[in-house]
Amino acid sequence: MVFFYTLLLIVILQRILEIVYARRNEKKMKQKGAIEFGADHYKWIVLLHILFFVFFIAETIQLGAALSAWWLLFLGLFIVAQIIRVWALTSLGPYWNTKIIVLPGAQKVARGPYRFLPHPNYWVVAAEILALPLIFGAWKTALFFTIANALLLLFVRIPAEERALEMLEEQ
Repeated sequence: MVFFYTLLLIVILQRILEIVYARRNEKKMKQKGAIEFGADHYKWIVLLHILFFVFFIAETIQLGAALSAWWLLFLGLFIVAQIIRVWALTSLGPYWNTKIIVLPGAQKVARGPYRFLPHPNYWVVAAEILALPLIFGAWKTALFFTIANALLLLFVRIPAEERALEMLEEQ
């Protein structure tokens, strides 16, 4: 139970720090003339992430916060995802955000994990949504939110971001 609450606290603190960083970046970018895309679907992403934590906590507590038989594998996946998250975040620097914000005239970032993989932070989020609940055997949360996140990313978020990046390239 201590491990569950410790890991949960770390992840929640990480999310809070990311939101603070994103808002600071958003403010600076908009002062430079950046444009936001996809604002209409952003609330659904926020809701998905809030509900993920609610269901993850509820299912894990219901199961007694016991570690699954494969917990080390899932913890390893989660840790690798965190390393890639930090790599992606530092590679984007002031351009990193939880929203789609494009600065006209800026170059598309092609360093860090962006050299190898489109949208690496979305892969990180997908790995987290799968791995974090599975550490504790919360497979229902992992399954439902992995599918919901994939649908939201594939059909809404990534297309919106691609359109925004195309606009950037046309500048």
